[in-house]
Amino acid sequence: MKYLVVGLGNPGEEYKNTRHNAGRMVVEKFVKDNDGTPWKLDGGSNALISQAKVGKATAICALPETFMNKSGNAVGYLSKARGVSSERIIIVQDDLDLPLGTLKLSFARGSGGHKGIESIERALKTNEYLRIRIGESASTPKGKIRKPSGDEKVVAHVIGEFKKTEELVLKKVLKCAVEAIEMVLTDGRPAAMNQFN
Repeated sequence: MKYLVVGLGNPGEEYKNTRHNAGRMVVEKFVKDNDGTPWKLDGGSNALISQAKVGKATAICALPETFMNKSGNAVGYLSKARGVSSERIIIVQDDLDLPLGTLKLSFARGSGGHKGIESIERALKTNEYLRIRIGESASTPKGKIRKPSGDEKVVAHVIGEFKKTEELVLKKVLKCAVEAIEMVLTDGRPAAMNQFN
């Protein structure tokens, strides 16, 4: 069984540790933890590609080298070129609607205004793929989400780097997200959604 696992983010050193790159961080960790092949630039998709095996499943892992809002170009191309149907695509993304330290698996849901997801849906002409959404917003001690409001504050937040105090929480959620991908590959999407949601 072949899967396409895509980590969303922005390319370049200046974006490496930003909240918007949480998806890329997860897929990089997944490749490292599962002895994936070295990353290589694929010209057709303009994405860095690695391959990893988990059980009997093969994961084609991709980090688009375009900015977030053009992620669909790589996903659409790789889905066709590698013969992976949308149901076996896993997109890992940051999500302002979830508090830091949480993740949620979603299938066939709306984009929630995420430009990278909108681009992917246009390219695939469907929303029937799995998304692993990594929370990045602050929350109150009672767990109520405190999202930034206004376009400028939202942009500053998502392209801002994780604070030192957030890094320990982030480390735990990255590990959890990698385990979620592994479970999708070994036990299937419904089992993983049941376990991690």
